[in-house]
Amino acid sequence: MKSIDPRHYDVIVAPVVTEKATMASEHNKVVFKVQSGATKPQIKEAVEKLFDVKVKSVNTLVRKGKSKSFRGTFGTQSDVKRAVVTLEEGHRIDVTTGL
Repeated sequence: MKSIDPRHYDVIVAPVVTEKATMASEHNKVVFKVQSGATKPQIKEAVEKLFDVKVKSVNTLVRKGKSKSFRGTFGTQSDVKRAVVTLEEGHRIDVTTGL
């Protein structure tokens, strides 16, 4: 049995399941919500080890938190870092099954 470093679970927070992310999955891309301080090499290593796939490239983006008002109370959503992971041909990740 292969050993998985527990730090890999800290790097990848959750898969992003949106209409846009689902359309990207048709082009061998998977979108994850990741830790704000995670680097591209860390994300690549975590995805390869956790899902046993080969990663071609990793692109990251930070969605800035929005200011929202709910019943007269103002609040700010947190900033969210996302990683768009492109997989090599023939590799797949089904985000609906979970880890």
